[in-house]
Formats: sequence, C-alpha cells, structure tokens
Amino acid sequence: MSAKTPIKSPKKLIEVALPLDAINAAAAREKSIRHGHPSTLHLWWARRPLAAARAVIFAQMVNDPGYQQGGGFKYGVNKEKAQAERERLFKIIEDLVQWENTSNEEVLSRARAEILRSWREVCELNKAHPQAAELFNPDKLPAFHDPFAGGGALPLEAQRLGLESYASDLNPVAVTINKAMIEIPPRFAGRAPVGPRVPGDKQGKLVENTWSGAKGLAEDVRRYGAWMRAEADKRIGHLYPQVEITAEMAKERPDLRGLVGQKLTVIAWLWARTVKSPNPVFSHVDVPLASTFVLSSKTGKESYVKPVVEGDKYRFTVKVGTPPEDAIEGTKAAGRGANFRCVLSDAPISGDYIKAEGQAGRMGARLMAIVAEGTRGRVYLAPTRAHEDAARQAEPTWKPDIEFFQQALGFRVGNYGLTRWSDLFTPRQLVALTTFSDLVGEAIDHVRADAVRAGLADNGKGLDEGGTGATAYAQGVGVSLAFIVEKLSEAHSSLCTWSNAPKNELVVSTFRRQALQMTWDFGESNPFADSSGSIQKVGEAVSRVLQMALPRDGRGQALQADAQFQPVSDQKVISTDPPYYDNIGYADLSDYFYVWLRRPLKPIFPGLFATLAVPKTEELVATPYRHGGKDEAEKFFLDGMTEALHNLASRAHGAFPVSIYYAFKQSETTDNAGTSSTGWETFLEAVLKAGFALTGTWPMRTERDSRSRGIGSNALASSVVLVCRQRPADAPTVSRREFIRELNAALPEALDEMTRGGVNSPVAPVDLSQAIIGPGMAIFSKYTAVLEADGTPMSVRTALQLINRFLAEDDFDHDTQFCLHWFNQYGWSEGAYGEADVLARAKATSINGLADAGVLKSGAGKVRLLRPNEYPADWDPRKDPRLPIWEMLHQLIRALRDEGESGAGKLLAELKPKSEAIRQLAYRLYTLCERKGQADDARAYNELVTSWSAVESAAGAFPEPGKQFNLFGGNE
Repeated sequence: MSAKTPIKSPKKLIEVALPLDAINAAAAREKSIRHGHPSTLHLWWARRPLAAARAVIFAQMVNDPGYQQGGGFKYGVNKEKAQAERERLFKIIEDLVQWENTSNEEVLSRARAEILRSWREVCELNKAHPQAAELFNPDKLPAFHDPFAGGGALPLEAQRLGLESYASDLNPVAVTINKAMIEIPPRFAGRAPVGPRVPGDKQGKLVENTWSGAKGLAEDVRRYGAWMRAEADKRIGHLYPQVEITAEMAKERPDLRGLVGQKLTVIAWLWARTVKSPNPVFSHVDVPLASTFVLSSKTGKESYVKPVVEGDKYRFTVKVGTPPEDAIEGTKAAGRGANFRCVLSDAPISGDYIKAEGQAGRMGARLMAIVAEGTRGRVYLAPTRAHEDAARQAEPTWKPDIEFFQQALGFRVGNYGLTRWSDLFTPRQLVALTTFSDLVGEAIDHVRADAVRAGLADNGKGLDEGGTGATAYAQGVGVSLAFIVEKLSEAHSSLCTWSNAPKNELVVSTFRRQALQMTWDFGESNPFADSSGSIQKVGEAVSRVLQMALPRDGRGQALQADAQFQPVSDQKVISTDPPYYDNIGYADLSDYFYVWLRRPLKPIFPGLFATLAVPKTEELVATPYRHGGKDEAEKFFLDGMTEALHNLASRAHGAFPVSIYYAFKQSETTDNAGTSSTGWETFLEAVLKAGFALTGTWPMRTERDSRSRGIGSNALASSVVLVCRQRPADAPTVSRREFIRELNAALPEALDEMTRGGVNSPVAPVDLSQAIIGPGMAIFSKYTAVLEADGTPMSVRTALQLINRFLAEDDFDHDTQFCLHWFNQYGWSEGAYGEADVLARAKATSINGLADAGVLKSGAGKVRLLRPNEYPADWDPRKDPRLPIWEMLHQLIRALRDEGESGAGKLLAELKPKSEAIRQLAYRLYTLCERKGQADDARAYNELVTSWSAVESAAGAFPEPGKQFNLFGGNE
C-alpha cells in the first residue's frame, strides 16, 4: 500500500448491506450437511461454513452502489437506484450461499463477473496512482490470503470465486488440510485416474472426457483406498473375526434362531474400563466402570447388558426387551463425575480412587458386548472368549509414544493415567492404524508406477519441489490416503463411545467436542465392516470431497508461517478466522492427528513434519498453564494478536477492507456491561491497537443448537464478522462527551435499521447485542483515542458499556415500565404487595389499575405478573379501556402460539398504531431473559420477533378496524 498517495476505494457491499437472513439460513443448514462437504475430509474445530465464507469474500470485493463522495472521488448512484442495484447483488449472494450451488458454474460465473466488474471500476479510479501498474491491473484480480487458515474454508471459497488463493498457518495439520484442498487438486485438474479398477466395482465407470476438476484424483483415492483395505485385510484381518451364531446362543434369544449357523460381520466390540474393586474382599477382581448397560433403545428392539455375579466372578450376558432401571445407569453411582459402584459388592468407587488406579497403571478393560450386522439390522451378542482373545493377541510394532500436555485446554484424560497419545488406543487399534499408515507409503509407490505406465512423465520432483509429474501425482494421492488413516484414528480410539439412540446405533468418534473427554465404556469399530468408521466408508467420504466440493480449476498455495511475521499478505485481499482467546487449544488437539499424519507424510513434506509434535510456543491461544497464569496468558494473546493484526493492516491491499471472524459464545450478555467478555474485549483491543478502524460488524448464526457442545452449554454460537480498514496515522482524538454525542446521533438510527431492516436484513434479538457493536465501535475506532475527563484513553470495555446502553432506552407507557422493572426482579414469581405498591407509585400507576389492565394478579398480600398462557383468548382490544404495551405483546405471543402467524396477524391488525413499540419491547425482554439465563422465556420473545415480518404480512390481509379506539382512553 502506498504511504504517499491515498487509494481511491469505494465502500464495499459488506460495509453497507448484506442479505443476512439468507446467509444465516444457509450457514446453519450447512452444518447438517455431510455428503461431500469439506469438513468430512478432515476434522477442524470451529470451522466456518462455506456459505458464510463465500458471501463475506464476495461482499468484501464488490462495490456498494450507493452514492459516495470524498477522498478525491465520486462514485455510485442515488438512493433509489442504489437500493435496486443492492437487491440484484443480494440475489447473487442468496444463490451463491446455497449448498446445491457449490459447484454451479452459472451461479459462480455471475459472482466472478461482479467481482471483476467492481475491480475494474476501482482500477479506473486509481489509474493515475503512481503504483497503478503494480496494484491496479484491471485484467488480474488481487490474490487472496488467510493467515490463520485452519480448516481452509476461507481460502477454498476465495479460490472458488476466481482468486488465486494463499493459505498459511503455524499448525502443520492445518497447512496439510489446505494443501489437500487448494494446492494439490488444481495442480492435477482434468487428469484421468491411473489406478486399476477395483475388482467387482460398480463405480468409477466415467468415460475419459468426464474427468474434469479433481474427479480423476478423487477416483484414484477411492481405488487405492480399496487396495489398502484389501491388503490390510490380508495382514491383520484375523484380528477382526466374524461371530458365528450357535444354537446355544439362540436358546434364550428367540431373535437369534433364524441366524443359527450364520457367520456375522462384527460392527463393533463394546468394552468397559475396569479397576480393582475397593472392597477388600474383592480387591483381586477387576470390576467394570460402565456409564450404561443399554445397547439399543429402539422401540421393539431394545437390548441391554446384564452382569451375572457368581461368587467373586462375574460375566456379561445380553438381554432383549425393555431395560430395567439399573441397566440404564450401568455401574454409575448417583451424582456427577466419575463415581461408580462395585458390581460384586455395591461398594462405592470414588473418582479419586479411579484416578489413583489409573495413574498407577491398573486400569484395564473388559469386553461387555459384541455388535454384529444381522439380516435386518444390528444384532447384540454376549462377549465370547474367542473374541476377547482375538483383541488381546494384537501386538503393535510401533505406537505414538509421545506425552501430551496434561493441562491443555479441554484435556481430561491425564487425570486417569492416560498421558501419552498411544494410551488412547487399544493394542488392536494401534496395530490397525500402523498397518494402514504403512500401506500409504506402499500405495504411493504403486501410484507412481501406474502413472508412468499411463504415460505421465516423471522427473522425480515431488510436491514440495513444485513437481507435476508421476512422483508428485503419487504423493498427491498419498496425502489424501493419509487423511483416510488419520480419520480412522478419530473413529478408532478408546475414547469413542457407543450411541444407543434409536436412529443412531453406532460408534461415536473421539471428538464429540473440542476436547479429549474420558470415557468409561467405549466402542471399538471394525475397520473392515461396511459401517461408519470402516476404511471403506472413510475412503469414500474423502474421495467424495475431492469429487464434489472443490473448484474445477484455480491456483493455490498453502504454507507454514507465523501470522505475526509472515510477508504473504502483501497487497492481497484478506479474510481470516483467528484463534478465539482461550476457547480452543488447536495445537494440543491437533497433535492427536499429527502423530498419525507425520508417519506417512514426513517423506513428502520433510520441513512441515520436522518436529515430533505441532509447534505450540507461539500459538496465539491464551493457555494459562503454558504461560504462567491467567494474566500472563491474556498478555501473551493480546501482544501476539496485536502484532499479527498489525502485520495484516500494514500489508493488506488498500482497495479492500479486511474481514475478521470472531466466534461469540452464546449468552455472553451476562452483566451490566451488556455484550462483553474477556475474550471479546481482548480481541477488540488487539484489532484497534493494530491500527484498524471498524467499518462494520455482522453477526452470523453459524452453529447448530443440536451439536454436542451446544446442548446445555455456553458454546460458540455466532460468528461476528468484523469489517476493518486501516486507520489513518493522523487520526484525531476526541473527548468522552463528544464520543457520546456521536453515539446519540448514530445509534438510534442504526438500531432501527437492525430491528426493522433498513438496507440490512432484520437482526434477530439473539444477535442484537453483538450487531449494535458495529456502528458504535466504528465511531470509537476512527479516533486515535477517546479521552476520559482525566485525559486517560477510554477502555474498550467502557466503550462497549456505553454502546450497549442503547438497547435499554426504550420509551414505554407507565404500566409497561412497572412490568419491566418487576419482571427484571421477580420474573413470573410472586412478590410482596407493599413492594409492588411502592414501585407502582414511582412509575405513576397503581396495583389496582394494573390488575384492571389484565397484566397482573394481586391477592393475599402478594403480586405476580400473568404469564402469556394466562391471557384470555377472547380478548378484544377495541373493548379494552386500558391497553399497556406489555399486555399487547403477551397477547400476541399467546396468539402466535395458539393460532399461528395468521391469528397473530389478525390481532396485530387491531394494534397497528402500537406495533413498533410492541416489537421493541419484545427485543428488550429477549435481551433481559437471555442475560438472566431464562431460556424458555427468551425463546418466546425471539419467536415473535423472528416471525414479525410474516405476522405483519398476515395483518395486511385483514381490514382496518371499523371503529377507531384510543389506546389508553377507550373507544372514540
């Protein structure tokens, strides 16, 4: 960026308007899509949805059509024409974010054309710039860079939109993911597969001229993955025997009689960890720690494990039918945590005892049940000696015997003696994973030979040397095969659990959330079965991503670099998703995969996999244990993130804003400061210290409430996209009074646009506290400092407090003001009449008047507000002499719940003069309930607001009331 000549840059669409509802709907929907989605190539934590990434980058590069003047140029059209043009651009985004259009060339071409058109307009404005030849070539778009590339969603979508894409990360696992998505496939695009067809294969019969994009590479990954399975079966298949159904088994199991004599493929072996019984009488016995004995809860096919005690011994049997209560709890004792009971004596087994046993190396495992594939679904069987012996005969020749950081974020297993990566796998799992890992190298040799036979030239150069011949192609296939192995490692550890849910009877992978959680009973999958967790299914998933989800062509490069010092960002468009303070320890978690990727990929990328573990010292995550305490960790994060963002601010192409994602936690609005948390404040402070000024913030609902981490927890729920421009070095300072004056002038209009729509999509209440930060911080950040009365700079936290006040300054009638204050203190609970009377007087109303208004109940010295379901369904506002906004709102909530949008619309038609006040009160109450953790109440207010447009439309279908009425004085 030139320091002498300013760049003439019109505002981008992302700095003015976005079809937020369409983006949010597509992003939330995408979280439930698995078939061919890049997330199935490799797990990465808190990966951004492709829809959001695509929309943000597009809007970041396309000029807003509104009239702009200043900075030495004029641009745009009048308000009416600009709005029509925005609607056209919105339609492109609405089409662009749909998952079905991920590879739709017609939709993508329209988006690319708009990006190029805007770029040429910018080039025309800057044709006299002294660096025009270097910075403003109208025939070549600037390249894209994400310096915290992680799972690769942003670089991938930039490449899809036609940009040359660069991805960098300090983490070698992240770099490898990005190589597999944006670097390797384009290098070999359009090539036919070289591998031999899989015997008996019904797939892969595409003719030669259909191998567009990465389809040929994808097909070879599938073919050589099938070869690996066949070879592994020859070598270790005996460790995974079938189970034969005998007449003895069927004696007490009528469901097995039709299977007698058949050999069934095992899907999984279910184990329970064991410790020595704490009861002295049975101290020689390893007793099970089972969180449940229920195997299947499917109606009509329930199955469960029943332990049979015989003296100082026990064995497991499997029963069919409704599980008794004690089966549901397994050997788990009452209360939270690792508390169990001895299956022999019922003696309590405390968490401390289990930890001591684990740390002493005395924790074992015992087979509880076998899950096999029957002719009509899952079959649950009692364990057999032969199957337990098969597992125990496995002897690994190699294992990832590397100790991990015990205090890492989200690590829970070290307390129980599992301190090395190898401790997380059974011997049989180690043998299988090592075998598959070794086969990757052998497959690479086969691919190279087959490629040469197919006519591909070979100069011996590999991927790391920029090769494009047979050696490089073989390594490219090998990278995806290595991903198959590391995906198998996630599905084959002793931290996997068995799900007995009716529609999901399967082994659940290791990372149910971004943590290593201790499991007591675990599922060991069969890698040779035709079920989830098998090499066949995993191989197909990896191949499908290459075939379906990647761009047809383009250029990309992924490299290892520290964001604080990298030069890659020079004159590039930047969108990035940095680490989130202390939410996720990426480096520690990704070591789980690194130890398995390093084994086959170090020969291909010797520099990238040079270290035994992922680099952690410079990782920008606030880990207290690694940095000597909470304060030290926060300082490390702030200093490092500030340096990294300053690097971006100084290097980014000046014609474009920088977009930065920040993942909020659900319900962070927990105190009087409004939306504020240590992580958020620290991150914002880093952004501002780096020299950025905010020009917008966009809350995006990018997570599913049903995900494991989100259920009942304060989990990451929204991404706030910060839109930033470099702040001028000579930006002025301003006083606190002047800052508040600007907020008073700007925020009411911004709040109205957010809740009514304006040029932006309506913002749901759940996102309002985050969205209002944008226009507020835009004012705060355009100054070098906002000075307090004593001359000290205002803190980010204070600025957030001042901004959030605007959510609480609505003007309501006296009755509603009473209800608001009472609800804030008591909710729907009873309070003393005397206290209510004092409050009513202060609000210029009365308890009797409030009771007459129908909003509260008073009696026996107590007062309480009526819940929405207590409001009368036959209410007619035209006949009600006293109509507080509170009553109107809760009648609408009742109508929406009982009669749907049409019924609520009919009622709203009667209340039209006060519709805006009703909607504002719903927002206010939602925010209040969310801060108090009242989820059910918050949901009711949120449902009304998110349905508001539909309710208003329904109201339009009803005629105006025949008789006008005075909202506080009866009929006129």
